[in-house]
Amino acid sequence: MQPAAIPPDRNTDIASTVVATMRQLGVLGLPRNYEIFYEALNGSNHELSLAVVGLSNRPTQEDLDGIGRTFFPQHHGPAIVEHAREMVAKELEDIAALLRSERSHIEKYGRLLDETSSGLSNRSLLSQELLHKIASAMSAATSSTIDHGRQIASTLSEKTAELESVKSKLEEYKRLADTDPLTQLWNRRAFDKEIARIYNSNRGILFNALILADIDHFKDINDRYGHPVGDRILQIIAEIFQSSVRSDMFVARTGGEEFAFIVEGASEDATYEIAERIRALIEQTPFTSSQTGMNYGTVTVSLGICMASEAENPEDLYTKADRALYRSKVGGRNRVTRHSATGGRAGKGWLLYKKD
Repeated sequence: MQPAAIPPDRNTDIASTVVATMRQLGVLGLPRNYEIFYEALNGSNHELSLAVVGLSNRPTQEDLDGIGRTFFPQHHGPAIVEHAREMVAKELEDIAALLRSERSHIEKYGRLLDETSSGLSNRSLLSQELLHKIASAMSAATSSTIDHGRQIASTLSEKTAELESVKSKLEEYKRLADTDPLTQLWNRRAFDKEIARIYNSNRGILFNALILADIDHFKDINDRYGHPVGDRILQIIAEIFQSSVRSDMFVARTGGEEFAFIVEGASEDATYEIAERIRALIEQTPFTSSQTGMNYGTVTVSLGICMASEAENPEDLYTKADRALYRSKVGGRNRVTRHSATGGRAGKGWLLYKKD
């Protein structure tokens, strides 16, 4: 199947293209199907586009759901977890059955040993021929028990490997469920969990900070050049974010054009320097089309900072960083604003830092 091409650098009505393509292929107009074709046709996810191209001319819903589970696991999470739960339950039942079988086999062997021991207690009544038969029977029973034990051990090893596979799939699902499919950064779900951890310890409160960043005039970019261009700009900015901070720093896309950084082990001044470096890198980056050379103009970001020690909880920290971001917006954009204490928690001040 070959998806309809979307002309680059043109304000294309992608929604119409998606609907037309779905109708042409006989695809049901389900929201999850629309999401697949929207992401595939705007070219923001190359692997997804290839997966859609690989579909037949009449893809089944099962085929589409398979793509959905791979690229949009956040929409298929309950089904994935339920399937894994069923697999684990089955494997555990199989293991329990194996252990019951082994226990029964060992109990039979134990009874044979007891009976043989009782029979050998009066050796004067035993002939050499009978002793030989008993020894042969015990040897066969022992070999059988050993072989059975080996089979059980081998099967248990296979079951353990299968359970490890289930565990690996669940871990991969968790990773995908916490990842933004467009930028490959952490998503809002992962961010909410990470910011909550800050307040689990005094160290987290004392040595963490939150930076929020928002692309300036992003709606104008989408309106002027189209969503495919807007998505590509989001990807480029995400790549700059990842390359300009420490590898262990948490970076997430928390909304349409909003990003968040959780900085650990840095003072307020050091956190400001990080934010300022990010701002300057975005401003200095040329945003042009690799296909046509068209220049989309300067793209800038506004940022807000709040130290964890200035807030009571995760919600308060996010709110104060967001207010600092808002002050950057109303103060002229393309700048960093930090929310700093001026008189305790009851009174907070604002310091605006404009670019040089």
